[in-house]
Amino acid sequence: MVFETPRLILRRFTEADTGLLLQLNSDPEVLKYLHEPLLETEEQAMHVLQNIILPQYKNNLGRWAIHLKTSNEFIGWCGLKYRPELDEIDLGYRLMQQYWGKGYAFEAAKHTVDYGFNQLHLKTITGRAHIENTASLRILGKVGLQFIKEEVVDDCPVKTFMLSK
Repeated sequence: MVFETPRLILRRFTEADTGLLLQLNSDPEVLKYLHEPLLETEEQAMHVLQNIILPQYKNNLGRWAIHLKTSNEFIGWCGLKYRPELDEIDLGYRLMQQYWGKGYAFEAAKHTVDYGFNQLHLKTITGRAHIENTASLRILGKVGLQFIKEEVVDDCPVKTFMLSK
């Protein structure tokens, strides 16, 4: 476990989680505003785990699996990722559709920002969302990140937010 919130447990993914990642990233609505292809096989999910998610853990960063405390049900991920091409720490979150609109993404993101500043002693956290993803844009603002600019990142038109300690 990385940390817990009032309703959630956030933990590191393992290679045993390929099915969970496949379930999340095979939903076209979940990936609607992202530049990522849908995952269709466990092999593709394993590739994402081994090459994108797990390597971040060596820096105590990463996308962490989110589970409900009440049922231990997997609902998505949230976390901090170092993006070397931009030299920044990126806040990200992704939930399965049935958990949208319940405040889970905000709760996970807020505690992730707090964890980043208070436990990891980060100086700045950046967050981005597609310009049409109003729910995600609202979360970035609610957790305290400030709107900086509109830009195109990873071939997506986004709004960039940032918070410095």
